[in-house]
Amino acid sequence: MDWGRAKTILILSFLILNILLAFQLITSRADLLEFEANNSGVAEELQKLVKLKNIQVPADIPKDVPKLREIVVKIDESLSVEVPKPVAEPLRFDPLINRSGFKDILAKTGIPKTGVYEYDPVGSTGGTYVFQQMYGRLPMFDVQLKLLEQNGMVTSYTQSYVEVQPQAEGDELKEQKVITAYIALRRLIENYLPNGSVIRGVQLGYHEQVSNSQTRNMWPSWRVSLGNGLTYYVHALNGAVEEPLNPKSRQ
Repeated sequence: MDWGRAKTILILSFLILNILLAFQLITSRADLLEFEANNSGVAEELQKLVKLKNIQVPADIPKDVPKLREIVVKIDESLSVEVPKPVAEPLRFDPLINRSGFKDILAKTGIPKTGVYEYDPVGSTGGTYVFQQMYGRLPMFDVQLKLLEQNGMVTSYTQSYVEVQPQAEGDELKEQKVITAYIALRRLIENYLPNGSVIRGVQLGYHEQVSNSQTRNMWPSWRVSLGNGLTYYVHALNGAVEEPLNPKSRQ
């Protein structure tokens, strides 16, 4: 065996690998700098627009712009509870407890699959505590577990639950970087929100259009919740805005 030749090939391989890694690092850094510059410009425009229309926005506007794709979900009818059903034992619910505390409380209700839901403080109002089913780190806004309170005690619940369908081969190529929360807000404030509006929360998740089908498509969406009870959804891939049907139609 020609060890000298093998050694030369090994050195060249490491050299090529280092060049590729350096190129990838430079490219990633350039993309990051470009995003930061663009994001800064949009943030400045949004700030001017907010002042002009006297709009109140939360201080913690999300800055993440992950790559996401459309997902397909199938409703599990066996876990669908549309008419309020009694919990195993009435309990007091404190929305100020920590996340692990939520899981302990939900485990005592006798409700199935409670571990896949996370509390939604923005969507919870008037004795109805809303939990969203999660897909990865993001909520599916239309798939909810609701704890219903009566006389200070949670006595019943409603529930929806879905199974996310496996990706078809090659679907991972359809992932796209979402538009920023700043762009979604600017579009809303410019074209939809009246002067003096109050924005309570901005969150990225998955949303579906109203459908009666058991299998449904859900799109990455920015949920923008207003102080008057209205909720807007901005498609996080193409920027299309879905206006609320009425104050209670979407929470």
